[in-house]
Amino acid sequence: MSGNRRKAFLVSAALVGGAMLMTACQDTDSDTATATGTDTGAAQSPSSTTPATPTASGGKGTAEGSDATGAATDDGAGSGVDTGNGEREPVGQSCGANDISWSTRSETQAGGYILIIAKAKSGIACELPAALPTVAFGSDGTEAGPAEQSVGTQITLSGGTTAYAGVNPKSSGGDGGKELGHIIVGVGDEDPNPVSLSVGTIIVDDPIVTNWHTAPADAVPFS
Repeated sequence: MSGNRRKAFLVSAALVGGAMLMTACQDTDSDTATATGTDTGAAQSPSSTTPATPTASGGKGTAEGSDATGAATDDGAGSGVDTGNGEREPVGQSCGANDISWSTRSETQAGGYILIIAKAKSGIACELPAALPTVAFGSDGTEAGPAEQSVGTQITLSGGTTAYAGVNPKSSGGDGGKELGHIIVGVGDEDPNPVSLSVGTIIVDDPIVTNWHTAPADAVPFS
C-alpha cells in the first residue's frame, strides 16, 4: 500500500470511527432523556396533566408548514434557461457516452480517416455540447487535437438525428507513430463512461478530430 493510499485509508478510518462515537453518544443522551421524562411523568399528579390544546395548535402549525413547503415547491418549479421575457425554456439532458449507440467506419477522403457515428439509444434525447469529442489513443491516453478552427454547434440527439465526427489518427508526415486497433471516445473530458471502439489497425501520430456535425460530409478532418 503506497503512502498516499495508506494515509487516505487512515483518515477514512478515523472519520468513520468518529461518526460511530458520535452516534453512540447521541444514543446514550437519547436514552437518558427518555428515562428522565418517564420518571417526571410518573411523579406528576393527574390534575397537572397538560391540556390537549397545544396538540391541536401543533397540528395547525404542521398544516401551515405543509402549505409553505408546497408554495416553495411551486415557486421553484420553473427551471431552465431564462429567455429574458419572464419565461424559461427547459434545458435538455447532456449526453454521456452510455446514452449513445456508437459505430465507426473507415473513409478514404483526405488521406484516410475514421468516421465516428453517434446515435441516441432508444427512448433517449440528449444534448451533445458544442465542443470536441474526447478521442484518446493507446495506454498513454494520447488525445486528438482540434481539426477545425472554430467551435461547433450543440446537437440534440434523438431518434431521427445522428452526429458525426472525423478522426485523422496521423496528421504528421513521416513514418513515425504507434500501431493501434482501438480508440477511446467520450463526451468531453469529464465523461465517466468513455467507450472503446474497434477501428482496425491504424498508425497514430499527432491525431486530430473534428467537431460534431449532423452531416458526414462536414466531418472530414482536413489537416
